[in-house]
Amino acid sequence: MPRTTLRLLPAAAAVLLLLPACGSDDAGTSDEGAAPSGGTTAAAAWEPVTIESALGPAVIEEAPERVVTWGWGTTDAAIALGVVPVAIPTQTYGGDEEGVLPWVRTALDEAGAEVPTLLTEGEEPPYEEILAADPDVILAQYSGLTQEQFDRLEAIAPVVAYPDQPWSTPWRDVVTTAGEALGREAEAEQVLADIDEQVSAAAAEHPEFEGSTIAAVYDLDAFYVYLPADPRVGFLEDLGFETAPSVTDLDTGESTFFFTLSPERTDELTADVLLNYADTPEAQDTFLAKPSTQALPQYAGDGIALVTGQSLVSSVSPPTALSATYGLDEIVETLAAAVAGEGYGAGATTVS
Repeated sequence: MPRTTLRLLPAAAAVLLLLPACGSDDAGTSDEGAAPSGGTTAAAAWEPVTIESALGPAVIEEAPERVVTWGWGTTDAAIALGVVPVAIPTQTYGGDEEGVLPWVRTALDEAGAEVPTLLTEGEEPPYEEILAADPDVILAQYSGLTQEQFDRLEAIAPVVAYPDQPWSTPWRDVVTTAGEALGREAEAEQVLADIDEQVSAAAAEHPEFEGSTIAAVYDLDAFYVYLPADPRVGFLEDLGFETAPSVTDLDTGESTFFFTLSPERTDELTADVLLNYADTPEAQDTFLAKPSTQALPQYAGDGIALVTGQSLVSSVSPPTALSATYGLDEIVETLAAAVAGEGYGAGATTVS
């Protein structure tokens, strides 16, 4: 199973160069270095920074000017803070024909920046490509780096890795850690405040979400149910929902982020709303047609919400500094319909 799918399932968190950006030799941090909030360059008052991680510390002696990102969300964090990396990972899942995520491309276009060099996607970092990018720092705080991989990358530049387990860094921490590594901590706090403001405004427009129970699932090769530790669930709770007690009651303990539920027991997954993620409308149709789906308590009452499409699924898997509000309106719309009993189920059984 590809890592991107694993990320979406959070089994790994769980469904995730050679040329400088902007056509200049110091892309990564521009000559002006102005952050979106109008701050001065990080280099102007830089003090050495040490960022601890589960794999070892990153000691950043000088203000980074050439930034390479690896994993998920780190590219977004850097760009949101006003730093265009010199190299970023290709994202096949949810990305365009080049492997660039839509919100990343939009942010680059708005900044007047070219797409950075795209690193070859894979389980193993492309060491030669990263070496050729000549980075000052490698941001990989939401990734699956092994100790061996970390050690090899550290020979190239300081590596900011995850604080605890691979693919498990809370998405907000990805942003604040990037701010610390790039000397843009105030900007990081502002980015998060702006996101929280938009999410809070969406929640305020739908007071019916407050206290409604929800179960988030992904019906793929098995029926995966997301637990409260998963960032998808946290996003729903930010909108006012509560994780249905049945979710934790049925938890099998196979992961801290999700568990698999037998098709014979889906009728036990009680909640006001059930939200299913799928890559395509056809996959959603298949989901709705299954006997295990039609046994769900939400099916009879048209209480199923659907998040469909790789880009939309990616935007909250987990959210990032650029993607958290990318599909907010669409997700809120499908949730509102489900809460009102006008979502998918017995009365609306097809998507495509």
